[in-house]
Amino acid sequence: MTTPVPSGTPLPKPTPPTDPLPPDSPPTTLLPPTVTGPTAAPPPGRRLAAELVGTALLAVVVVGSGHQADILTSDAGLRFLANVGASAAALTVLITLFGPVSGGHLNPLITAGAWWTGRGTPTGLPLREAVGYAVAQTVGAVAGTGLADAMFGHPAFRLSALPRGSGALWLGEALATGTLLLVVTGATAAGRGRLVPSLVGLWVVAACWATSSGGFANPAVTLGRALTDGWTGIAPGSVPGFVLAQCAGAAAGIGLAALLFDGRKHAP
Repeated sequence: MTTPVPSGTPLPKPTPPTDPLPPDSPPTTLLPPTVTGPTAAPPPGRRLAAELVGTALLAVVVVGSGHQADILTSDAGLRFLANVGASAAALTVLITLFGPVSGGHLNPLITAGAWWTGRGTPTGLPLREAVGYAVAQTVGAVAGTGLADAMFGHPAFRLSALPRGSGALWLGEALATGTLLLVVTGATAAGRGRLVPSLVGLWVVAACWATSSGGFANPAVTLGRALTDGWTGIAPGSVPGFVLAQCAGAAAGIGLAALLFDGRKHAP
């Protein structure tokens, strides 16, 4: 039995249903979904494996493309062009591929820069893990060099006899490495991290052609190149000078990036 409603009394407005929309209903707004939290980082073992494998593949391309170019042509310019192009392309691909796993450093100095700029922050790279990265990268570079030599029928781990040591070369190597760290650190600080793979690839091409050293810019791969008899090699006695120049350049690049970009609002 219902109670009659007096004449002239407005009827109550119907209450909208509280049930959720069915799964196939169109969205009612154009707002993006809310981010609930950061994605969990891969476990340390997986990150170290990514750095080892990535650096090994980089060394395979650097050394292997040198052997291939040596087979195909006697023109030094064409050999250099082939080697530089292959190395830059490999870096772009490998950083993009392994970036979501380990950051795609593939270079102890990039790792050192990431540790230094992130120290004291919750998301910074711990020193212990940074050391592990450097060890994995070095092992990967040595293994990749041996694999490249074996693929082309060269003796694996034969010391290079090609000297590369002078003040002019060290200056070029410091410039190449310093600018590399400036590019990576500065782009990240300016909110352009997604562009780092392509920026690194482009800078490698420029550095290889523009610097007197050829732009090694990577201590792990430099050590690996001391263990190949190809024309991409470097005599073991020349490695310390190159590595010291790389470290000095990296420190300058990180400092310059802090001066130019630190404290600035991240660009979209």
